[in-house]
Amino acid sequence: MVARPSVVRALSLIATLLVWEWYGRGVDPIFLSYPTGILLAVPQMIASGELQSAMASSLTQFAIGFGLAIVFGVLVGLITGRYRMVEYAIDLQLSALYATPNVALIPLFMLWFGLGATAKIFIIFMAAFFPIVVTTQAGVKNVSASEWQVITKVVIPASLPFVMGGIRLGVGRAVVGMVVAEMFTAITGLGGLIVTYGNKFQTDRLFVIIICLALLGVGMTQGLKRLELRLARWKATERAQ
Repeated sequence: MVARPSVVRALSLIATLLVWEWYGRGVDPIFLSYPTGILLAVPQMIASGELQSAMASSLTQFAIGFGLAIVFGVLVGLITGRYRMVEYAIDLQLSALYATPNVALIPLFMLWFGLGATAKIFIIFMAAFFPIVVTTQAGVKNVSASEWQVITKVVIPASLPFVMGGIRLGVGRAVVGMVVAEMFTAITGLGGLIVTYGNKFQTDRLFVIIICLALLGVGMTQGLKRLELRLARWKATERAQ
């Protein structure tokens, strides 16, 4: 008899936490904390208000940058996927920027936009924009149809799974971009707390932030999967057949 996937995942997670707890208690806390120590640090960080403040700052900038990436990424993907002349005109530029690590561009962004929220939003935007463009473009290219009415009724619905796939891919890159931006520009938000706790060797609090970021990424990815199932139910039915 095969166990349910949820049971296997739960048992695996429990085993991982138990091993981590056992091993972590034998290591100098400067180098590694353990689950119960991390859990005890959470109320202290909430009581001081630093966790909520950093989370609010990070999520605000993330929402703006990622939202802009979705809007412009889908738009550019639809246009370049539909019109070959536009694709030919900007494909090399898009590919070059996509292949360039965002970290290498941060000094330029800091010169152009300063150390505040604008630079961070732009870094998040750049991190998520290109995966959305590429996957949307691929989805549109898979559809053969003619102009505007067909674009809105055939091309966009048919390419929706590709668009959602690109947005899910963009989430992970945007979270990374958010943290990197906060570590390299003005030291604020969750990325700023990583720098602060790392410099103070407060490993338990450092792990709280790392776990929050992991949960943020997983939560948004799962939420987007559910949204895709609601928006493209026909695709799920097609896969089941």
